[in-house]
Amino acid sequence: MTESRRRKTPLVADKRYPSKGRKPKTTKRAAKPAGKKSVARKTTSRKATRKKTRKKSGGEGGGIFRRMFRWLWRLVWGVTWRVGAVCALLLALAIGVVYSTLPNVDSLLDGRARGSVTMLDRDGKVYAWRGDQFGGVITADTVSPHLKHAVIATEDKRFYRHFGVSPRGVASAVRINLSEGRGPLSGHGGSTITQQTAKLLCLGVPYDPAEWESEAAYEADCRQGSLWRKAKEAVYAMAMEVKYSKDEILTIYLNRAFLGAGARGFEAASQRYFGISAAEVSPSEAAMLAGLLVAPTRYAPTNNLQRSQDRARLVVGLMEDQGYLSTAQASEARARPAVLSDAAAARAGGYFADWVMASGPEFFTRNTTEDVVIRTTLDQRIQTSAEEALQYIFQEKVREGSKAQAAIVVMSADGAVRAMVGGRKTRVSGAFNRATQALRQTGSSFKPFVYATALELGYSPLDTVMDEPYCIDIPGSGQWCPKNYTNKFYGRVTLADALKNSLNIPAVKVAEISGLENVRTVASEFGIASDLAEGPALALGASESTLIEMTGAYAGILNGGSAVEPYGLTELKLLGDDTPVMVTTTGIGERVINDKAAKQLTWMMERVVSEGTGGRAKLPGWQVAGKTGTTQAARDAWFIGFTADYVTGVWMGYDDNTPLSGVTGGGLPAEIWKETMVRVTEGMTPTPLPMLAPDPPVRTEQPRQQRRRQNNGFEKAINNLLNNIFGN
Repeated sequence: MTESRRRKTPLVADKRYPSKGRKPKTTKRAAKPAGKKSVARKTTSRKATRKKTRKKSGGEGGGIFRRMFRWLWRLVWGVTWRVGAVCALLLALAIGVVYSTLPNVDSLLDGRARGSVTMLDRDGKVYAWRGDQFGGVITADTVSPHLKHAVIATEDKRFYRHFGVSPRGVASAVRINLSEGRGPLSGHGGSTITQQTAKLLCLGVPYDPAEWESEAAYEADCRQGSLWRKAKEAVYAMAMEVKYSKDEILTIYLNRAFLGAGARGFEAASQRYFGISAAEVSPSEAAMLAGLLVAPTRYAPTNNLQRSQDRARLVVGLMEDQGYLSTAQASEARARPAVLSDAAAARAGGYFADWVMASGPEFFTRNTTEDVVIRTTLDQRIQTSAEEALQYIFQEKVREGSKAQAAIVVMSADGAVRAMVGGRKTRVSGAFNRATQALRQTGSSFKPFVYATALELGYSPLDTVMDEPYCIDIPGSGQWCPKNYTNKFYGRVTLADALKNSLNIPAVKVAEISGLENVRTVASEFGIASDLAEGPALALGASESTLIEMTGAYAGILNGGSAVEPYGLTELKLLGDDTPVMVTTTGIGERVINDKAAKQLTWMMERVVSEGTGGRAKLPGWQVAGKTGTTQAARDAWFIGFTADYVTGVWMGYDDNTPLSGVTGGGLPAEIWKETMVRVTEGMTPTPLPMLAPDPPVRTEQPRQQRRRQNNGFEKAINNLLNNIFGN
């Protein structure tokens, strides 16, 4: 049948009526033998064809070149298709091998080597994150369509059309790199989302702490861009395209991408930056998140919100160009760029969160491999109060350009820290914390522990001591003569007045009579763990301490004389567990001084604020007890005080120990304290301090000489003690 179709028999009408222009066959020609006629015509036709061909090709020489060209072409083609076939076979084999090693999609969604820490405030609200945060699994189907489109528009607009590798994308990237003066593989890589996912999976090589110096070194190796690495990455990507669907590959990518600030995956990033799920983000928020992929740390909104918003505008433009956003939607996204949530704006908890991480158990904080939830003592309202107070004082009362620093700690009487500011830059994380890390001389803020020792030994706030020129010979150092800040002497003064006016000579004498070792013991048991000075200068705050230690020690005075361990962690649980691993209910420890001594000391310290050097800390309607402190050459200025509810400590100074100009503890530190506490106590009902006034001295008729001996008894005791110590 085929042959008949090829050689169709002419119709009768065709025989009868020959085609136009064809000569009719004559009878004479028809009478000739058909076979001979046919052969002769065929032979003539072939010869004529050869002649014409020779003429056109230039004769026999042209035929040789043509045959040589054909031979070379057949040789090249033969080699090429065979090599191509071998390469294709090897590529298919490599893809097959990788395919066989690929696990189920679900096991690839969370590939972190470390865990995360989520911190809650005292009310149970999230305010900080640490470690590699994983917000939970999202899929290409459950994520916000805006976010899905933003990622595709930004990273791989042909994602649903290629086979894992995009030759057009690679060629375009090479062209851009060369035009910008870089190497062909330097800069733009032309990687598809599938290739980026392969890189995030480190081509299937898991992190092994025994083989790598650090996780950072492991990730750096995963990101290397050598030609051989690119080839392996392409093979892995094509194997993934065979194993998984496009949406499954996109799901892996959405869950594993690093998006700055420790966020792994778009759900964690959305929660961290905006406080909402990735399923709920708007076009502007989706654009900001997708914009992080190019450089997560640089464009993280917690580092530079304006830079992140500018990058998001470019992404919005790409989404509009590719039809994912209408003109109206794009205009709305540009007019109302994404902004940070309150928690994100606070730079993930700042100084307080850093302190909790540093003070908590290492295997559940800094080096956790689990996802941990920590409930803390932080009160965000009080934290805001402290930050605003510090900012107000430095804006209004400190000269512009000053490099002076300050720190604030607010805690309850049991040591629960409610707020912490470690420096003037409050929106920071990982910065030097002057509240917990700076060891500074305490100055006169140490004096309450001198008088606490005397009261514990049975002395009364109304006992007297002589304020007069006074020198001590210190073995190995020579003579030491303490002086008052005013360079004046006030004669006989009560212990209460000596503390109220922060007199130095009476403080040294009281420390001597009470016993320097006893003073050192009382101070250390109240929580001042730093090395304490050995000589009589101990009484004047020659020792160094941190603000949080000093504030905790004052909390011990407020709570009735028991030691306090400042704490910020109240409950620690593993994510998903109901039973806590750790619980802290109080920081109160053993008693240091008796309740009566603590209450009398509080009475003495209340007079410091109401009548003495701490007058600038007066809080309208509230009883306040506290103590100022200024060190030698005014390198440090302190004010630590308390109401019945909160103890607040303030330190001010320069990081390089430059002397403060015109600042004492009763000046700017007291004002920072007041501005903080005015905000903290707003709306609260004033509560009286737990203080006890001393009994007035009993006055009886006595001979004049006996009365003089009694009045001088305390002074003689001091002189006798000094004679015994120094042999004078």
